[in-house]
Amino acid sequence: MPVLTVPGMLKYRPAAKRREIRDSLAPGLHLVIQPKRTEDKREPARCSWAMRFRRPDGRTGKLTLGLVDFSEGENDEEPVLGAPLTLRAARQLANKVDRDRARGVDVILEYKAEKERKRAKAIDAAENTFVKLAIEFIRDHRVRRWGTWPRRWRETAALLGLRWDRSSADPTKGEPEIIPGGQADKWRDTPVSTIDEPAVHTCIDEARKKGIPGLKKRNKGKSDSRARKMYGALSAFFKWAKQQRKITANPCLDVWHPEAPPERPKRALNDAEIKVFWTATERIAEPFRSALRVLLLTGQRLKEVTGMADHELGGFLLGTPADLWTLGPDRTKNHREHHVPLSSLVREIIDAVPKVVAPPGQNFSYVFSTTGSTPISGWSKIKKNLDKAMGDVPHWTLHDLRRTTAAGMQRLGIRTEVTERALNHTSGTFGGIVGVYQIDPLAAEVKTAMERWSQHVAGLVERGDNIVLLRAEAK
Repeated sequence: MPVLTVPGMLKYRPAAKRREIRDSLAPGLHLVIQPKRTEDKREPARCSWAMRFRRPDGRTGKLTLGLVDFSEGENDEEPVLGAPLTLRAARQLANKVDRDRARGVDVILEYKAEKERKRAKAIDAAENTFVKLAIEFIRDHRVRRWGTWPRRWRETAALLGLRWDRSSADPTKGEPEIIPGGQADKWRDTPVSTIDEPAVHTCIDEARKKGIPGLKKRNKGKSDSRARKMYGALSAFFKWAKQQRKITANPCLDVWHPEAPPERPKRALNDAEIKVFWTATERIAEPFRSALRVLLLTGQRLKEVTGMADHELGGFLLGTPADLWTLGPDRTKNHREHHVPLSSLVREIIDAVPKVVAPPGQNFSYVFSTTGSTPISGWSKIKKNLDKAMGDVPHWTLHDLRRTTAAGMQRLGIRTEVTERALNHTSGTFGGIVGVYQIDPLAAEVKTAMERWSQHVAGLVERGDNIVLLRAEAK
């Protein structure tokens, strides 16, 4: 048997038939020369490495190692099946295969299994790209307690680089747009299993320093708030991916992200500040002015008020009083239907709001809207203008108007459970066992409380500092 050398192998030319030349320095190793394809005598040989041996059950077997690399340069990597192999690497791999055979390993079965594992891994990587899984996450992720999509699922989708059509509240309907420059665009074809901690850190750091494509940048400098939002979205996504067995480890677990700032003290506006607030709203354009006043007079949450639609109001719903506002389970934080009695003052405000025609295909109108297709937004700017108009009033938030309603009803002597029914609270008085058995909506009492609160606010505005509290509710 000849001893193969690189210069000798370079002299071989293809023949009419396939040839195998055995190497005497490696057990079972053969140089395979494929048959010629043309009549050109200068046609170079197409060569590969193969091994021939007996399998553990006695059958003969053949294992192709890889193509021939005619160079004599070596690297630090171990030779592997399927890669181009130099003469030295082919001999090294042949000796390894021979040692495995000596241990009773069926190397052909092992090779086929490894090939199948690689194929399955490649298919898995192609199917589990960031874009595909991010879309699946938005459609599949649910709030554990309620079994519904999170209220801010659109914002989470935008943080991940996806945008759904505003006309649909169901992410399972229609395909999302990939936001140019967003995370889904950057990681479009990246297998989720290959995204590591440094990649996540870079993403969060870019959000902090440069902003998030698809979301409005509220300040020009660095923003810890943006970084926290991006971290929150990625953390939820990778946690879900791990639960779905798409990845083996969550790359967000040890990634640094800015801590939340100390929470400002919660407070309620006093009677003097309520008057200043109401007067300041005169300088706010409609429909924001009316929405702000309804926030104070009803004590409902910002998204509940701004999302008010005509079909939720009495007169549109069959069999409901004209002064009742009904919020469906999908519109409330606790996912319970909520009935809000509207005082005469609130009805007057709502009736005076400029009407905007709904766009074609939308069978309802938002009460507070400038486009007809979406509720009013841009509250950060409105709040700044309102603060400027209110002068030296200490810091407060729009959610403090809800606390103002609760505190005001308390000062009027309204029972706590009536106030909590009015604000749709399920904790506090109605927490625990009480919430299971005390199911009376207290509709009459809530209606009276809403009317008394509106009258009190009107009295503050009309009579200035000459405040006359209405008679406390009988207990």
